[in-house]
Amino acid sequence: MTKISTRSVTDLLVHAGIILALFAALFLGFFFIYLPFTTNHGQTITVPDVTRLSLDEMQNILNDRDLRYEVSDCTFVAGAQPLTVIQQYPRANAKVKEGRKIYVTITKRVAPMVPMPKLVDMIDRSAVLMLKSMGLEEGEKTYRPDVAKNAVLRQLYNGKEIVPGTPVPKGARIDLEIGDGLGNTMFAIPDVVGLPLDEAEAAIVGSNLKVGTKISVDDPEKEVGTVVRQRPEARSGERIRVGETMDLWIVGPIEPDQ
Repeated sequence: MTKISTRSVTDLLVHAGIILALFAALFLGFFFIYLPFTTNHGQTITVPDVTRLSLDEMQNILNDRDLRYEVSDCTFVAGAQPLTVIQQYPRANAKVKEGRKIYVTITKRVAPMVPMPKLVDMIDRSAVLMLKSMGLEEGEKTYRPDVAKNAVLRQLYNGKEIVPGTPVPKGARIDLEIGDGLGNTMFAIPDVVGLPLDEAEAAIVGSNLKVGTKISVDDPEKEVGTVVRQRPEARSGERIRVGETMDLWIVGPIEPDQ
């Protein structure tokens, strides 16, 4: 085994210098050669924009750039294609290292259900805001004579009136029937006494009025289903406003409204 000579101060300094030089070489080699080689230091990849792409299209693009992905969240977006990327992180054009994982948010295939809010009696603008807050869409607006101007009179889904609390798919279009404020128009009260119920209801609705409470009465002298009384009564000179209701007394049992 070779021994280091330390007989003189010069020999000691020479050997100490050699040891320091070796340490310096190892230090510089580790940080400037080994680490850059193992971590691809200075080699970056530009993140592509994968939003609005399908999962298959996104995967192909990321694979071509040696990038990975992970679905971080799923959400429903009305009108968007299902299983489409709507958000990504890191964002497009960011510089990342090879093998970096890209986190994406995609759209759901099936819309979640949300409870139908109560819109009746709300001002139309407030009703539209309520719909948006629930993830629903404003549908067609129709106007009907009523003293409650700009107030929602009925809420409809797929052409049928929908009860508050009924589950509907997120993104559904809700139609609104709104009062046009023409309820101040006055006209003579129609006389429906003596008419069958269906004809009386048609006459009331045709006069831009509403059918109110229907009350069953016994009258053996009248045919079942005949209107024998109305409120307000069709007296001479009496007038009624557009949009008001008329209560009816009908002979026999009354079938519930569908």
